[in-house]
Amino acid sequence: MRARGALTGLGAAAAAAAAGWGWFEAGWVRLRTLDAPVRGLPAELEDLRIVHLSDFHLGVPSRSLRAIERGVEWARERDPDLVAITGDLLSRPSGEARLRSLVAELPRCYAVLGNHDYADSRDPFSKPAALTELEPATLLRDDSRIVEVRGLRVQIAGVDPLTYRRGQTLPERLVDRDTDFRILLCHYPYIIDKLTPGAFHLVLAGHLHSGQIALPFGSGKLRLSQVSWTYVEGLYQRPAATLHISPGLGTTFVPFRFFARPEATELVLHCE
Repeated sequence: MRARGALTGLGAAAAAAAAGWGWFEAGWVRLRTLDAPVRGLPAELEDLRIVHLSDFHLGVPSRSLRAIERGVEWARERDPDLVAITGDLLSRPSGEARLRSLVAELPRCYAVLGNHDYADSRDPFSKPAALTELEPATLLRDDSRIVEVRGLRVQIAGVDPLTYRRGQTLPERLVDRDTDFRILLCHYPYIIDKLTPGAFHLVLAGHLHSGQIALPFGSGKLRLSQVSWTYVEGLYQRPAATLHISPGLGTTFVPFRFFARPEATELVLHCE
């Protein structure tokens, strides 16, 4: 009985330590600059800088707010050519005021929604938010903007998650072939395998939180919620385009991250 009690006590202590670490890691943001080779990048856009943020999940209590605020502050300090936010901005409408105050700090910012913005998830704490605009940032919902960057025409297109999952959205219908460089924002990474090569040059996505809860496994890690996913985080060179998946800044379901630090990423584009 005494040994069983000791084991129970050790188990409880280990669980408490894991929860404490997960709470800490949710706010321990990584601020990362990453070289991104992109096929078809015009020479004039060499070293173009894009800060990629994702998955804020504002509106629920979490230490991730610390990571979000620092990530946004860092993005502003970097003063990049563009800022992209790839969905899951809110988990509950109560986070909208904070969201708006944060994006107001970001220069040349473009965003799309994610499934949690519509409460289209299994998360019992999620409630839909009725975002239709995000001024001064530009919220893209199955539409695009063309901006002039270094004298070239750059198209930034954004996919709405609901219409995309229902099969009502074909991103390639948004393509303007008269532009010099095309970027697609979509919450879901698997869109990359459904695109025709050359439609877009760079695809930015989120959604997966780098697994959020992961365990060390061999030389890598086992992401418990994405065991079978092909694309999880970072850069991928695919036939259609270069894909970058943000690890995101927030949390969902539980306010913890474990071996899956939140990240704000500055992509520096180079000709492949």
